[in-house]
Amino acid sequence: MFWKTVGRMVVVPIAFLLAVTAAGFVLFTLGLERLTATIHTEEPGLEDVDQIIAFINEGTALVAAFTVIPAIVFVIVGEVARIRSALYYVIGGGVSLAVMPLLAQGSDGGPAIVWQVFAAAGFAGGFVYWLVAGRSA
Repeated sequence: MFWKTVGRMVVVPIAFLLAVTAAGFVLFTLGLERLTATIHTEEPGLEDVDQIIAFINEGTALVAAFTVIPAIVFVIVGEVARIRSALYYVIGGGVSLAVMPLLAQGSDGGPAIVWQVFAAAGFAGGFVYWLVAGRSA
């Protein structure tokens, strides 16, 4: 019993760091793809350097709003309740990141494409956490 608890105390933080890394990777790569697509589909004039810098600054503000606190809450609840369901961790990761654009921009929540990118990153992070630690919660 003691060694199992110690093992969980080692595995859970490592799994969480791997999940955050996976979510960050998906967030930045999918976000970069969406940014590139938006720049190339906008009306002429977005090629102006000042507009591109402003667009990147808005993206940086969203990334700055990216926090792991909701994900930590889902992990703690999952570990305490001994939830082993992949669905719990995947949906929990998606919800914890999809709520970030809402918190960053107030009540309007921003465009749907931003929600999609954040939710996809959260789903990936939740799945990685379940693969490493959630299956044996």
